[in-house]
Amino acid sequence: MKKIIASIALVLISQSAFAQKVTLMLDWFVNPDHGPIIVAKQQGLFKAQGLDVEIQEPADPSMPPKLVAAGKFDLAVTYQPQLIRDVVEKLPLIRVSTLIATPLNTVMVLADKGYDTLADLKGKKIGFSFDGGLVDATIGTMLKKNGISIKDVELINVGWSLSASLAAGKVDAIYGAYRNFEMHQLKMEGFKGKGFYVEEEGVPPYDELIVVANSNSVDKVMVEKFNRALELATQYTVNHPQQAWDLFKSYGDGKKLDTELNRLAWQDTLVRFALRPRAVDKARYDNYAQFLVDNGVIKTKPATASYILD
Repeated sequence: MKKIIASIALVLISQSAFAQKVTLMLDWFVNPDHGPIIVAKQQGLFKAQGLDVEIQEPADPSMPPKLVAAGKFDLAVTYQPQLIRDVVEKLPLIRVSTLIATPLNTVMVLADKGYDTLADLKGKKIGFSFDGGLVDATIGTMLKKNGISIKDVELINVGWSLSASLAAGKVDAIYGAYRNFEMHQLKMEGFKGKGFYVEEEGVPPYDELIVVANSNSVDKVMVEKFNRALELATQYTVNHPQQAWDLFKSYGDGKKLDTELNRLAWQDTLVRFALRPRAVDKARYDNYAQFLVDNGVIKTKPATASYILD
């Protein structure tokens, strides 16, 4: 028995010693949106593929793709809209995986305020947390579909205090609120939110969270292994959501992630995970890039094949 245990230990040590080191920078602090990555890490699925994935959180959420472009990290979690803009700015980035295959963004209001359509926001204040041209393009498109213009509302930058600003009445609506988080956050504070979904209000659908690599130095074999682990983790998460949640919340010190907000968000995020992380719809990327061109966010549309790993 001792010899068997010793042999197993040697195998595990050997696997660890020869595992390929991979550095991955998340887009934000660890949350349920990163479920498949964390489950793959906790289940040892990366290790089983011969990868030693080191996960880091950014101090500045705008930096992950830039660090990959600079060769400081192997992979980074970012957003499809951000990737297209980064590519236009000549950053050497390429999409290799999808984490969240649908938009999460909404224009959110309080349910008891009588806003039945976005047209009811005429003359009202809409809070947002970031700019870069995407706010005007998205909100403007959503409002136009409902018969009003972006000039009919007042846009206010509220920083990261989206749900707090809405609950306090400082604004009448917020843009940038995630349907799987802010809705629950409001409810926990005693308010009921109502979301208008971007993809139902004239904005082309897109992948919310993706993984990118450096297009000049992407390791295709490593990416294939990474995606295989991600796919297995997603399958397990969808088939066994409670066990996957237990794995997720045990990550780190085992306390930080075990919150009521994360538990509620976990349930809403399950249906958003990409079951085939490596799969990609190039026409969908092309359509969204055209949307950015049409709304003046970018001047030229990049060739879709140039920033998607085939």
